Amino acid sequence: MKVIVDRNKCVASGQCVLTTPEVFDQDEEDGIVVLLTENPPEHLAGSVRQAAALCPARAIWVQEQEKKE
Repeated sequence: MKVIVDRNKCVASGQCVLTTPEVFDQDEEDGIVVLLTENPPEHLAGSVRQAAALCPARAIWVQEQEKKE
């Protein structure tokens, strides 16, 4: 999985940080999302997808990557 954020769309609601603080943070000055890792560990995949779904500005995208065998 790869996580992409559009900081220009972010409305600083903080939903992503509440959902997955291991992957998202907020800038202390303006509250805009800060992506801590583009490729979160697999055990956080569900939380990251939920954070993207909860984002009121739709500023978070999740690109699913094919599993290597």
